[in-house]
Amino acid sequence: MRPIKVALVGVGGYGRKYAEQLLTKGERHNVELIGVIDPFAHRSELYQTLLNCKVPIFESLGQFYSSCFADLVVISTPIHLHCEQTCEALLHGSHVLCEKPAAATISEVKSMIRARDESRRIVAVGFQWCHDEAVQKLKRDFLAGRFGNAEKFKALVLWPRDTAYYKRSTWAGRIKVDGKWVLDSVASNATAHFLHFMMFLLGPSMLESALLETVQAELYRANDIENFDTCAMKIRTMNTEILFLASHAVRNKIGPVFELYFENARLYFNHEDFPESTNCFFAVFKDGSRDLYGPVDHASMKKLWDVVDIIRGEEKVYCTLESALSLTRAINCAHLSSEIHDLPVNLKRSDGEPPLVWIEGLDEVLKECFRLDKLPSELRLPWAVKPKEISSDQCEVFVS
Repeated sequence: MRPIKVALVGVGGYGRKYAEQLLTKGERHNVELIGVIDPFAHRSELYQTLLNCKVPIFESLGQFYSSCFADLVVISTPIHLHCEQTCEALLHGSHVLCEKPAAATISEVKSMIRARDESRRIVAVGFQWCHDEAVQKLKRDFLAGRFGNAEKFKALVLWPRDTAYYKRSTWAGRIKVDGKWVLDSVASNATAHFLHFMMFLLGPSMLESALLETVQAELYRANDIENFDTCAMKIRTMNTEILFLASHAVRNKIGPVFELYFENARLYFNHEDFPESTNCFFAVFKDGSRDLYGPVDHASMKKLWDVVDIIRGEEKVYCTLESALSLTRAINCAHLSSEIHDLPVNLKRSDGEPPLVWIEGLDEVLKECFRLDKLPSELRLPWAVKPKEISSDQCEVFVS
């Protein structure tokens, strides 16, 4: 069997992880890294390793395709480049694994879907929780009716990010770059896996996510950035309310914490009341029985090797463009639901090197919102602003 030929677009940031996997485990999976496309590859910590391994380096996809072909192109570049690069790879007959989010706007994701259909190739999006065996077992049990109907989902993710996080690139925390939508935020990037997971779990099949109905989102920031670093969202979908609370402007890391309410059970993840749920989904049924799912490997690169197997003809669960569209739709709706409001200066704190900017008491506010199923504005906080409710059909307005 001939090896699967893979090209990697972007070797900085998260792309480094793909490169490491392909270089160290490629032979085991009968995969060959035949090229890296990155005009700034020389800045990568793996640059010398790539040279030593005689991996050709190209400035652009156009330059790569002028002399080469890849069965699979892995795209790990800034968000505003995903659509263009995916469509270019598809035009040349390659399958694509594109990092999350699929794209910044609904119109871009739809363009990617059209290009995929015309090329008759596969496009997978890098939401690794879709590939996790514990998550897949959870979804199979949900689809089989084990938990009954879904009633209410909620997630809390407090992940501190210092100022270096926002200075790591020219697009971090940006709304637009060079006239193109980026919409990089706490919800669309670092914690996007957890928001997408809840919509993926509610999807009517193993490859589908739930269709959104309405979104209410409160968007806030403490850092000196264009976009928001803190959010509180209520999403209605499939007769279920999703509450999503996330922030980078906190001092201590918490979560992701999940509570998933079903007709016949409750599921917990990283919940302080259930030590068994540490990095695992723990199901408590109304009849008193219990079941443990997990652990979930958030750092897994299984998505890469699953996509390779899919190209070889195996049937595996992955994140489709349609499934990833649910996340992009939620983010687009959120930006229409609320302006971005600055958090109170008198509560702003900064420490460490590089400095971490955080809001005193914000973690307790968001934990209280999680406990009471409320947005900050529903707690009548003086700095909180009530959002508009946006329906799914209102949000297809972001065009570059």
